[in-house]
Amino acid sequence: MSHAWTQNLLYLALLLSLAYPLGAYMARVLEGGRTFLHPILGPLERGLYRLMGLREDDEMGWKAYAWSITLIKFLGLAAVFLLMKTQAALPLNPEHQGNVATGLSFNTAVSFITNTNWQAYSGETTLSYLTQMLGLTVQNFLSAATGIAVLMALVRGITRRSATGLGNAWVDLVRSTLYILLPLSFVFALFLVSQGVIQNLSAYLHTAGGQVLAMGPAASQIAIKMIGTNGGGFFGANAAHPFENSSPLSNFVQMLSILLIPAALCVTFGHMVKDRRQGWALLAAMTVLFVGALAVCTQAEVKGNPALDSLGVARVASLDQPGGNMEGKELRFGPGGSALWATATTAASSGSVNAMHDSFTPLGGLVPLWLMQLGEVVFGGVGSGLYGMLMFALVAVFIGGLMVGRTPEYLGKKVEAFEMKMASLAILLPCAAVLIGTAISVLVPAAVASVSNPGPHGFSQILYAWSSASNNNGSAFAGLNANTSFYNDGLAIAMLLGRFGVIWPVLALAGSLVKKKHTPESLGTLPTHTSLFVGVLIGVVFLVGALTFIPALALGPVAEHLTLRSIR
Repeated sequence: MSHAWTQNLLYLALLLSLAYPLGAYMARVLEGGRTFLHPILGPLERGLYRLMGLREDDEMGWKAYAWSITLIKFLGLAAVFLLMKTQAALPLNPEHQGNVATGLSFNTAVSFITNTNWQAYSGETTLSYLTQMLGLTVQNFLSAATGIAVLMALVRGITRRSATGLGNAWVDLVRSTLYILLPLSFVFALFLVSQGVIQNLSAYLHTAGGQVLAMGPAASQIAIKMIGTNGGGFFGANAAHPFENSSPLSNFVQMLSILLIPAALCVTFGHMVKDRRQGWALLAAMTVLFVGALAVCTQAEVKGNPALDSLGVARVASLDQPGGNMEGKELRFGPGGSALWATATTAASSGSVNAMHDSFTPLGGLVPLWLMQLGEVVFGGVGSGLYGMLMFALVAVFIGGLMVGRTPEYLGKKVEAFEMKMASLAILLPCAAVLIGTAISVLVPAAVASVSNPGPHGFSQILYAWSSASNNNGSAFAGLNANTSFYNDGLAIAMLLGRFGVIWPVLALAGSLVKKKHTPESLGTLPTHTSLFVGVLIGVVFLVGALTFIPALALGPVAEHLTLRSIR
């Protein structure tokens, strides 16, 4: 068994074993229980509530909850935008970075409030330390906490009976940040520093040979970038930069941290609905989809580029190329580590990369594309992945209910027309943004001019950009020049639609469910914790992705793969 497959098995084993204790801890936090951190952080939590003028038991309906989330997001947008536009006059700017152009500032501000972290710039040559810390790092925490908060509102909508309140958005944001994201990021940042990731406020180092070594508070941002499935790099090369990702050990632990909270939240869900089997069923569906995608991506990258076989690169025509496809990859990580990272980062809403996806083989590049286009529900982002998968679960029980001629139910709540409309909106709006944006881009000369490769690969670059923005991922086929007026404005709109076009329908659905009475199980109820339901759920996720995106994928990575095979 090759090193790549061994690493994959170790990764999955550690991920699933860590999910249970962390999931149980998060359930206790989010239900308002006491933890070992409360003696330290409890006074701070209560002080924040007093400062905001609210009580822990203040309840919100779904509209108040949604407006609260929207308010804090747009306040964050304004703060990041103003920081970027005025950073030249602000402190903590040892390299005297100038103010950022308006279009790029808007695009970046939208990117970080939506948990997309799309970057059409290189951080070390564009942003001051103050902008990185006060602007981007703060939003990394808040955007991740937003995903958890929306998930909690949906869970309360499912579990409460004949109620109106979904909890309090501000309380959920505070608890998620203080007791989950902050402690994990603090410990992780210390680990990164121990591995050589830099954390300082020093001026850049200028060597005698004229080389400039960028400095800065990287470890603190990298920690929440990974834990919160954000993905925005402190440096332009992201996790391929040795100051962000310094060793094979830091590389493995960073990959693990991407999916840690999303996987654990499935366990949290099982605890909160008082049926742990429900959480395990969702986790099983995610794991099966992830393993299949990982196998395809790893095999494609380890085997190498088929067009090189005819040039004698492979030892024997039937054997893999020594080293696999190493184009665009770090020797420290190899094709296996790069494929695992690419699969994990696009299964989650994390745009972090440790290799250039533009240099992947066509099938290797297809996997990240497809995972994003599914809505990033295969583990997915912090909170957002699970509430996205729950939308598919509702569709699955609706289909199952129609097949047996009964009103569909999920965990005792009837799923009716309004719930299906909201779930459909949440699933289809990002899909529409991807396809419409891509279609417009291939027709606009200014957009086509940003493509670095002709033919199917150039189409893949455009399709990847819109898939990444609309699904709030942030990674890129780096061959596309996205720092143009067309892409800065267009992708920003797609990011907003991909975030709020899902959050608002999810909260509206939660508001509808919370008012409903609990319906006892009967012989006609579809069990949602069985292997049969896991299979149905996987089928629904796969079917929606296939029907929506196979034609576009056929024009890009599939066509490119067939072209390479014909060359061979």
